[in-house]
Amino acid sequence: MGSLIQNAIGHGWWQPGEIPPETGNFALQNAVRRVGRSIHFIQIEGRIGVGYGGTLFYGDPAESHCPENGRPLLASVPPLSPDTLGDPLFKKAHRLKYPYIAGAMAHGLTSVEMVEAMARGGMLGFLGAAGLSPDEIETAIERLQNSLGNLPFGINLIHSPNDPQLESALVRMFIDRGIRRISASAFMDLTLPLVYYRVRGIHTDPQGNIVCPNQIIAKVSRIEVATKFFLPPPEKLLSELVQSRMISAGEAELAGRVPMADDVTAEADSGGHTDNRPAISMLPTMISLRDHLVSSYNYPRIPGIGLGGGVSTPQSAAAAFAMGAAFVVTGSVNHSCVEAGTSDVVRKMLTEARQADVTMAPSADMFELGAKVQVLKRGTLFPLRAAKLYDLYNRYTRYEDIPLKQRTILERDIFRCTFEEEWHSTRAFFGARDPRQIERAEKDPRHKMSLVFRSYLGRSSRWAQQGDPTRKIDYQVWCGPAMGAFNEWVKGSFLESPEQRRVVPIAMNLLWGACVATRIHWIRAQGIELPHEITKIPPLPLSQLLQLMDRSQPDEAAKD
Repeated sequence: MGSLIQNAIGHGWWQPGEIPPETGNFALQNAVRRVGRSIHFIQIEGRIGVGYGGTLFYGDPAESHCPENGRPLLASVPPLSPDTLGDPLFKKAHRLKYPYIAGAMAHGLTSVEMVEAMARGGMLGFLGAAGLSPDEIETAIERLQNSLGNLPFGINLIHSPNDPQLESALVRMFIDRGIRRISASAFMDLTLPLVYYRVRGIHTDPQGNIVCPNQIIAKVSRIEVATKFFLPPPEKLLSELVQSRMISAGEAELAGRVPMADDVTAEADSGGHTDNRPAISMLPTMISLRDHLVSSYNYPRIPGIGLGGGVSTPQSAAAAFAMGAAFVVTGSVNHSCVEAGTSDVVRKMLTEARQADVTMAPSADMFELGAKVQVLKRGTLFPLRAAKLYDLYNRYTRYEDIPLKQRTILERDIFRCTFEEEWHSTRAFFGARDPRQIERAEKDPRHKMSLVFRSYLGRSSRWAQQGDPTRKIDYQVWCGPAMGAFNEWVKGSFLESPEQRRVVPIAMNLLWGACVATRIHWIRAQGIELPHEITKIPPLPLSQLLQLMDRSQPDEAAKD
């Protein structure tokens, strides 16, 4: 400890109050972790000690008089609790205690149970509605509204370029069912249904403030898309809504004075659809873009910018808030939780994943466009088989043109039936969901081949969710490298086991850990480098975290 004392910068004196100072590694470690209290590092007989409460006398110790029982003050840090992180206006707007969102993982992976847990924990969850049928979504909405009452939650609305009627139907459902918050994802451009959702019911309160009942948190990874959400809704689409009598001229006028989105999530390298953007450069860029674009508008509230993708350790969460994130969004780490709408076998696979155990693979929803999703490659052949299907689609105009040897492998290993048998089931699926695809396939053999290939890609995620033992080698499991970082962090702790992983304890550990990591940085900036074993941030049970976040302490005064 001697060298640590020599490097410390003297700040004045600390005079104890009712609580005597403490020394030793345990005292230092406990002080760092007690994020709800101010802590003062002091010198006691050549060692570093910790003081709580008391009185501070600031000034150069060499030039000031030592008070009675005073100790040289080496460093001092204020409390930093999870509920003080992020943007307070964001938390107020969405009625949250913590700046934390469980992102909307498709096909109900972000399940009703997960959304309920988030809401009851003072956080926000978005139901993973993408890929669910309208009936399934409506059933989930009814349960959430009945179980949560006034607690905040949201539903995901994913852009459906191949099925605009579905997008319109879902927006009508959300408005009819009183859903006041959506996560808009995968939008490449603004659509009429999305703008309608945003501006429907916009009005002014008795004080003249604009009230926009329907809130949008947009998830973006591209500058050109983010720009559209920072600006007001396009006049062209507003005019179309007015002409269709879907909104009034007054609503259109007010809509020109609010941003398209209340808040924006900058989506960095993540599971599922991703552009693999690095968070450390993406978030500052989005914040800069926001500041530039909104400078000419007098918005009621400037959109907050959150960060998703890569947030899975205390250090990454601390970095996000240090860079100015209004909130953080998690996805991959929630996929391995007991509340996730997936199978136990997938949860087990995810707990064993390392950062390098992910790769990009063709996606089912935008297969022809070459869009890809990030998936787990450890324990499954899905990425290789999906890539093979996309390669064959690009090389041949019809299935019959594929060499016999390749077709044999496809039918034996991937389809597990003949192509025509696979087409029969594929035809039945699209006949119920989107008959136009069948009409096109009957005229275009390449599109027919595409639909069959997409059928495999689509069902592979279902096999994973259902834990189909006969198809384990074909599981499509959406996952980003954050999963590997999380697994490394929780190794040896209670969170290592998939049976112990629950979204709220994980969220609270990330937020509490971000506070600890930030305070360690503040201590270091004042010239004290604590021993490595003291600065470790292990996952702790929720009951312990609540004690460490306790703010009850004696009042303290500072004097110059």
